[in-house]
Order: sequence, then structure tokens, then C-alpha cells
Amino acid sequence: MATEHHTQTTPEEIAHAFEDEGPSADLSPYAFEDWVTLLVFWGMAVCVFLQFFTRYVLNNSLAWTEEIAINCLIVVVFLGAVACVRMSRHIQVDVLYHYIPAALARGLSTFVDVLRIAFFAYASYLLWRYVNIVSRERMVTIDLPRSIIFWTVFAAFVLMLLRAIQVAWGNWRRGYSVLERPGAFDGLGE
Repeated sequence: MATEHHTQTTPEEIAHAFEDEGPSADLSPYAFEDWVTLLVFWGMAVCVFLQFFTRYVLNNSLAWTEEIAINCLIVVVFLGAVACVRMSRHIQVDVLYHYIPAALARGLSTFVDVLRIAFFAYASYLLWRYVNIVSRERMVTIDLPRSIIFWTVFAAFVLMLLRAIQVAWGNWRRGYSVLERPGAFDGLGE
């Protein structure tokens, strides 16, 4: 049986460990939409807690909290998708790229970038049309226009389009994408 070996530490060494400077926080990977998403997420969390508290503790539920929480969830999902586009974190299958020639892989990856841009452009156009059709609808429990949520989703799709263009431009300049070399984007090497 292996024995454990413990190094003796003096109280002075422990006290000096608290004087060492800790690692600094790196906020550079986060963009504006990430902070907005975080803010909306916490708004949703407050609504859910408020609903739980009023329903199960006070036995008198606030009806509007559920609708606001649902709408916050919609916003969190679509703004979170913007971050996924920016960081190329959506679900993708890259196994094919390991078995085809590099030139074909590059061409296919560029096609995927163009297809993604076309999808987000078309989805933005469709949402623009949809928002104009339903712009007069009101929320059920609060007298606010439902178009607030639709305009936010539209803005998220426009941001996804812009981020997809940014990613495609970066892939073109770099000469490869996450599909061709996933390890280069995970910090694990190639």
C-alpha cells in the first residue's frame, strides 16, 4: 500500500501565501453582446426567483414573472447564439475534413462560411418581415409591445450575420477554419 507524503508548512508560509498576487482576470474574449446576455440572464433569474418566492412562500403568484422570464430566456438564447457564431462553437462535424485533400477541405470550409452568411442574411430578412407583420401585438400580462422581443431576436440575427462575416474574413486571412484544424481553436495545438 502506498503511503502518503505530506510536506510540512509553517504558519508563516501560509500567511505569506495570501500576500502573493493572484491571477488577473482576462475579459478580452467577451464582447458587448456577451455582457448584454449576462444582464438579461440575471434579469431572468430574478424573475424566476420572484415567481418561486411568491408562489410557494407567499402563496400568491405574480403572473407577469412567468411571461417576463420566458421572454428573457428567448433573448438569452438568441444573444447567446451570437457568441457561438463569434467563437465558432455551434455544433459542427469536422471528421470529413481529416480524410479529404487540403485544397478540397479549404474549398468546402469556404462554402460553409458563405452558406452560413447566406442563412443569417435570409433569417434576418425573414425576421424583419415578421416583426413588421406582428408589430401591434401586446404581451398578455404586461401592457408592453411583444415586438420588443421580436426586435431583439432580429438584432441577434443581424449580429450573427455580422459575426459570421467576421469569422469568414478571419478564416480567409488565416488560411484555415475550425473545421479544418479544430485543435488550433481549442488551444491544444494541431
